[in-house]
Amino acid sequence: MPKLRAFLLALAFLGLTLLSIPIQWLSIRLKLKLQRSYPHAYHRLLCRMFGIRVTVVGRPIRDRGVLFAANHAGYFDILVMSATMPVSFIGKKEVNTWPLFGLMARLQRTVFIDRQRRGDVGNARDVLRERLRAGEALMLFPEGTSTDGNHVLPFKSALMGAVEADIGTDADGRKIYAPVQPVTISYVAMHGIPIGRENRPLYAWYGDMDLLPHVWEALKSGPLDVVVEFHDPLTIGPGRGRKQIAHEAEAIVRAGHIRVARGDWGSTQTAA
Repeated sequence: MPKLRAFLLALAFLGLTLLSIPIQWLSIRLKLKLQRSYPHAYHRLLCRMFGIRVTVVGRPIRDRGVLFAANHAGYFDILVMSATMPVSFIGKKEVNTWPLFGLMARLQRTVFIDRQRRGDVGNARDVLRERLRAGEALMLFPEGTSTDGNHVLPFKSALMGAVEADIGTDADGRKIYAPVQPVTISYVAMHGIPIGRENRPLYAWYGDMDLLPHVWEALKSGPLDVVVEFHDPLTIGPGRGRKQIAHEAEAIVRAGHIRVARGDWGSTQTAA
């Protein structure tokens, strides 16, 4: 039965994706509002198909440009965050070359970055500022890599520099800065049973794991419960530059991760 489930889900995923690619491509070419909302609807449907139930805690910023900063356990984070709200991602350049998944990332208007080249990071910051000025929601994984889901790694501050430049002024002429909203993503249960360390590799993709075999095993594993907690936003200010913002966001996300592991959280809505 697990193999049959995985096979049927893989077929459904390919069918939905092949149908969605021309719709999203056309939306981007024609600059339709659908280019932001369609990936959200697509990932909501994928979560339902895969049996991923997302519980949202807190309130994400929706009325202005925002940089979300979250912990990262693997490709499921993309489905979960995009199912929660319309968002584009900031990803490493290698993703752009992956078969199918690279195309999907481009169609979600991902900003690709070569973190090893300082010039590329600087150019990316300029692109991110413009996207934030346009009121877009961008998703950054500041750890710089995916993890085993048991820990939160130190947050890197380089791309936080995108929020150091103002995105406009208010009615009184004061500069306005895009907020950074910390987000904790926690995988809490499979088949309704709390996930232990021994089962985390079933969804957490990290290290030198091969992608496609991992996806196959994940599809065989069954329903998954995820908690996404949106914390109070942080903004640039006196004595609070990108490094301080990264440090504060890391501490907030780590505390949220520990709190959810202890079962100390409450929900406000279910996204998928």
